[in-house]
Amino acid sequence: MSTNEFQEVVERICAANGRYQPAAYAFLRRGLDSTLHRLRKSGKIEGAAHISGPMLLDGLREYALEQYGPLARLVLEHWGVHSCRDFGEIVFELVDYGVLGKTEEDRIEDFEGGYDFAEAFEQPFEPRAVS
Repeated sequence: MSTNEFQEVVERICAANGRYQPAAYAFLRRGLDSTLHRLRKSGKIEGAAHISGPMLLDGLREYALEQYGPLARLVLEHWGVHSCRDFGEIVFELVDYGVLGKTEEDRIEDFEGGYDFAEAFEQPFEPRAVS
């Protein structure tokens, strides 16, 4: 799907519900691509293999930290993304619009309880105690 087609779908999704900013969908798409690239490079998946919700959550966390550093949580929350469940909501909206695919086993619940945003996005930048 071209970038323009993706943007058109995102505009339709945002007009229909408006829960998340368009940038959240673009982030998820780039984060998915980054996650797939990283998993292929490490040999954990091959080709166009499907990845699970928890695998995507880990990849999105890494991608957010790489892109936004200590501001990752603030940026995500500005877009309306406050929890791992929000990532799942975005994924399933993109599935509903035919942008992403899913298997019979994939469920929105796969994205619940993945990690606490404060811990995932702030803790890596907290000062470490010196002994």
